[in-house]
Amino acid sequence: MSDDTLHDLAHQVGLALKSRGLVLVTVESCTGGWISGVITSVVGSSEWFDRGYVTYSNRAKQEMLGVKSETLIQHGAVSEPTVMEMVQGALLASGADVALAVSGIAGPGGATPDKPVGTVCLGWCLLGEQPITETRLLPGDRTAVRRQSVILALQGLLARIRPE
Repeated sequence: MSDDTLHDLAHQVGLALKSRGLVLVTVESCTGGWISGVITSVVGSSEWFDRGYVTYSNRAKQEMLGVKSETLIQHGAVSEPTVMEMVQGALLASGADVALAVSGIAGPGGATPDKPVGTVCLGWCLLGEQPITETRLLPGDRTAVRRQSVILALQGLLARIRPE
């Protein structure tokens, strides 16, 4: 997927958010701000994008988003319980209506036997609703895993906010 295609996807997300009167907050770990960068490349995104958190360290996840140390100890940073707390914390800490979060192991290091390189956890939450999370195993090198994570996060968001 080219940069133009990423921009088009972000533009579609913006149209859907704007049509529903929703404002987005992003929380990124392995993507390091790439999602926010793609979103803010869309002219007029300030109408529907509040802020982005890059919480690469566990400490940042705890301090900025209220992720519990128990969650990180029991499940790790790359887990559905952690991204669930990330999206909930982002909604509480911002003025946004919808949040998305990504945490993963892009490689080449950081893998464990139960969480290989390419393991990515994604989460989405609309204010007042229960978070939705999923885990994917993505192929490729560090850049490929990160790019696919951006795409999946935006596609997942679009699927959840697109007007009926």
